[in-house]
Amino acid sequence: MQGAEPIQPGRQAAGVPSPFKAHRSSFDPGRADLYLRLGTVNVFVRDQDRSLRFFVEQLGFELAFDNRLSSGERWLAVSPPDGTAVLTLVAPTPESDDYIRIGRSPQITFLTENVPAKFEEWRSRGVLFPQPPRTEEWGATSAVLEDPDGNWFTLLSYKEMILEIESERRTYAAQLEAENRATREREFARAVQARLLPQAPPSLNTLDCAAICVQAREVGGDYYDFLDLGRDRTGIVIGDISGKGTAAALLMANLQAHLRSQSPAYWSRPYTPFALGQPERLLRSLNQLFYQNTAEGNYATLFFAEYDDSAKLLRYANCGHLPGLVLADDGKVELMEPTCTVLGLFREWNCSVGERSLSPGDMVALYTDGVTEARNDADEEFGEDRLIAALHQNRQVSAQASLADVLNSLRWFNQSREQHDDITLVLARCKKN
Repeated sequence: MQGAEPIQPGRQAAGVPSPFKAHRSSFDPGRADLYLRLGTVNVFVRDQDRSLRFFVEQLGFELAFDNRLSSGERWLAVSPPDGTAVLTLVAPTPESDDYIRIGRSPQITFLTENVPAKFEEWRSRGVLFPQPPRTEEWGATSAVLEDPDGNWFTLLSYKEMILEIESERRTYAAQLEAENRATREREFARAVQARLLPQAPPSLNTLDCAAICVQAREVGGDYYDFLDLGRDRTGIVIGDISGKGTAAALLMANLQAHLRSQSPAYWSRPYTPFALGQPERLLRSLNQLFYQNTAEGNYATLFFAEYDDSAKLLRYANCGHLPGLVLADDGKVELMEPTCTVLGLFREWNCSVGERSLSPGDMVALYTDGVTEARNDADEEFGEDRLIAALHQNRQVSAQASLADVLNSLRWFNQSREQHDDITLVLARCKKN
């Protein structure tokens, strides 16, 4: 406490909870009766600043509030470290009836688990004790102390209270360990899921790719991938699993495993053109596997594109996902709308395939709803138009640089709002040379 910034009148101490809010150690959410606790107890003093230093610096109390009332009177209070009681330090004027009550405050008892230890701690800070701690006939240990104005306080401990504190400590330690274990498990899950995503974009002759997934929680249901389909063909994938958190992350891993197992580069036997030129066949198989291995009602939106690096040709199936964007080098925008419904809801499922040739300078943008549905303080969505505008502003830079600029625009737009959904964005720019 020594050397701390002086406490200024007229403001509540920073970081100190309002004394009118229920403290966690005094509130039992299981109680059915109306909440009730002790509010404040007046201690009459001559000099509020001197008493404040006594309670804060010598007894280790915290400042609860320090305000000026409309009458000009200073309203000053302190609280013990657990925050369950508040002492108001009142400095009455000499002509008031309360002035004679200085040094005559009603007996106030402070509870502690170890009176001798607290006695030595406070005495070393200059607190006045007229005599050492003593043991009462009923088994409690107590000591009496005096403040600078002659107000007397009792320091007390007894067996039942000590046992209760020890029990609370064990409970708290168990809860803390459980929380730490859960945190470690979530961090491990985050790391595992991050490793499931591509660690680097593909190296293509005609296409510059970049992608990112920023999860709202430790793990999430957004997914993107780059798949080697053989013979100069690359799969570009983005998906969004229904739901959030761990359940969505497990479904994402399930979907990814199914998709990769059906791609030629992940078959252990010699290369087969199973997926080559046939994304509809791959996706029908993917839907069947996803349908059979997930609970009823679970589904995924998916945008699957097969890019021919030699022909600069993009064949795609949009399975209930947000429209993909093609920003031509001349500034025109084309939407790649859904060509079929979502994956995993229906046993019988078919899709059609769209096709788009890319010219040098064209950019393909795939994204999840965490991008367009991000909101600002005015409750406006970032939206497709802002995304397109951000992409247009960065048409002449690399895919990675453009990706970083779009994310900066999104963060600036959403800077004061918590991220509520996963943000995933895949950009692919057709090279000009």
